[in-house]
Amino acid sequence: MTTAERILTPEMVEAIKAFFPRYPTKQAVTLPALHIVNERLRHVPLAAVVEIAELLELAPAQVQDTLSFYQFFKQDKPHGLVRAWVCRSISCALRGGEEVLERMCHAAGTHPGEATADGTLTVEFAECLGACEFAPCMLAGKTLYKNLTPELGEKFVSLCRSGNGQEPPEKEINGTIVAGGPAVVGSAATNGHGG
Repeated sequence: MTTAERILTPEMVEAIKAFFPRYPTKQAVTLPALHIVNERLRHVPLAAVVEIAELLELAPAQVQDTLSFYQFFKQDKPHGLVRAWVCRSISCALRGGEEVLERMCHAAGTHPGEATADGTLTVEFAECLGACEFAPCMLAGKTLYKNLTPELGEKFVSLCRSGNGQEPPEKEINGTIVAGGPAVVGSAATNGHGG
């Protein structure tokens, strides 16, 4: 990678290295490194995988193996500024989650997993958000939107797009929203191998 332009900025490299003392091996820093790159670039291109591998003293295949296990990381192109994960667990599906996703994608002019043309939004399925009592639900950023209807999903898309990729304020969608966080719902939402 000496002749090609580097993907990882010095700031990203330092953020990754800051994890070294917190983990028993450099290999254990693979997932945090992927998250750092994804946060900055909104995807993890193959060249970044190679650079992460160099930094962690791993084979690129080892980093790619971790990346490809999770639905969360996009590799081909950046996801939208806001990612809206609509739950498709059995509870959410039975209460209209698929209709919510369809209406949101239609309003956004995309298919599930695609970013809008202006790059403000990506709407996609999550395997489970762990909030069955609020079905159907959606996670956008760190906010869990509960008891959604197709109309509320469309409203979310409209407000997100008019806000230049900013999540709409909770009160503008409806009064049935609670703050959640990746520590509570992140692993279930992003593991593409769930059911």
